[in-house]
Amino acid sequence: MVAAELIFTRYKTSYSVYVKNIQKLSVAQIQELEHFVKLRHGYFDFNTFSFSIQKKISFKEFTKLLNSLNITAVVEENIIKTRDDIMKINFGKYKGMFYSDLPDSYLLWLSKNYNGEDRNIITQELQNRNL
Repeated sequence: MVAAELIFTRYKTSYSVYVKNIQKLSVAQIQELEHFVKLRHGYFDFNTFSFSIQKKISFKEFTKLLNSLNITAVVEENIIKTRDDIMKINFGKYKGMFYSDLPDSYLLWLSKNYNGEDRNIITQELQNRNL
C-alpha cells in the first residue's frame, strides 16, 4: 500500500494539508483522511486535494497525531514566512497589499503578464499556494 504524501502548512490559527499523491491512494486511505478531517470539524477540498482545520497545531503535534491514529503518511512541512518577511505590492490596483493577500486570480495574471523586479516574490507565492 502506498503511503499518503502530505504537505503540512501552519497558519496563525489553523493549518492546511495538501495531499500530494491522492490519485495513488486507495479509497480506504482517502476515507481515513476524510474521517480524520471530519472529526476535527475541518474541510476536505477535492478540487485542490487539500484539507484545512481551524486549530492551531505544530508540525510535530500533527505527525504525532497521525502516528497515534495509525495513519500511514510521509509528511513534509511547508514553512511560510511571517508577514514581516513578505513584500508588499508597489503598483497597480492592489498597491500596498501583501503579496500573500492578493487574490489567486490576480496572482496568476501577474505570473503571466509581469516581468518586473518582484517576479521571484510572485513565483514564490504561487508555490506557497500550490497554484
